[in-house]
Amino acid sequence: MLEFEQQKLKLTANEQEIKDLKDAIGYDGLMREIEELEQKSAAPGFWDDVENSQKTVQYTGKLKNKVEAYDGLVSSYEDLLVLIEMGDEEEDLSLIDEISSSIEELEGNIASLRLQTLLTGEYDANNAILTFHAGAGGTEAMDWVSMIVRMYTRWSERHGFSVKVLDFLDGDEAGLKSAVMLIEGENAYGYLKSESGIHRLVRVSPFDASGRRHTSFASVEVMPEISDDVEIEIREEDIKMDVFRSSGAGGQHINKTSSAVRLTHIPTGIVVACQNERSQFQNRDQAMKMLKSKLLEIKEREHLEKIEDIKGVQKEIAWGSQIRSYVFMPYTMAKDHRTNFESGNINAVMDGDLDGFINAYLKASSKGELKNN
Repeated sequence: MLEFEQQKLKLTANEQEIKDLKDAIGYDGLMREIEELEQKSAAPGFWDDVENSQKTVQYTGKLKNKVEAYDGLVSSYEDLLVLIEMGDEEEDLSLIDEISSSIEELEGNIASLRLQTLLTGEYDANNAILTFHAGAGGTEAMDWVSMIVRMYTRWSERHGFSVKVLDFLDGDEAGLKSAVMLIEGENAYGYLKSESGIHRLVRVSPFDASGRRHTSFASVEVMPEISDDVEIEIREEDIKMDVFRSSGAGGQHINKTSSAVRLTHIPTGIVVACQNERSQFQNRDQAMKMLKSKLLEIKEREHLEKIEDIKGVQKEIAWGSQIRSYVFMPYTMAKDHRTNFESGNINAVMDGDLDGFINAYLKASSKGELKNN
């Protein structure tokens, strides 16, 4: 029947892409590595070193996830082919809608796996630390920071990632002056590294009694969370530590002791803080991880030989170099200035629909087609 023939053509158009993906993810190499790691795990004495053993098991699990994702594509493709042929033989048109939606789902999974092949950076698989700061725009900019924090929280939830707020500073009247959040999940940094930069908001401000249109800015900084086994030497004499009481909504939630920690790296002027943990020691440990991540990110970005080569950090943010604009008035649109990708559904974007922007960035970056903002 014609309807089934059309669905078959639509399905088989993906066959070559699936075959190409096998080489792109290095399927055969992954299988060999998994086999070697499983043999290692089965060897006597493997669990004598629990810490390294756990890392090996976790790494093996990540490799298996990649293999299973590809095997799932192949299985879905073959099952759909059988379903189309069966429906055609029985002339059962009630299957068409199911087949059509299943093909769309398959194509989405193919695109997702293809995108993962672009995540080849050393730290792309790591968790991500996002730091937000309000820029020009006063109360409006602080409200904008809280909106962006919510946007990335929603995006993370869509992808099954967990979100932990490490530090925040409330705005004077509304919103947030700054915030730091940890997003935990495989490839979190690889996806979110594209979001680092200045984000511009244009809307009629709810804080302006005259109902005028305002332009506000917020900066987003994205760093990979560095694991403890990455060696970064920071001298104790180069660190200044301040302790303070954690912020809170009041009442029983206010921390009665000075358990929050702020670390200043004296040679560079980098400041990090953490207040979400229960004890001062835990907050200091988390703040040290953040400091190491920041120093390593600068070292990698500036192509420096060693941490000591970092001369300092830029104190002022150049608000003219925004990477993306979010316009609520006089029209609605979110546009990325590096890739020209845009969405007219601004409410969906603010609810975490960022995959189009992230995908466009990764594809353009892999081809060297990013524009200077």
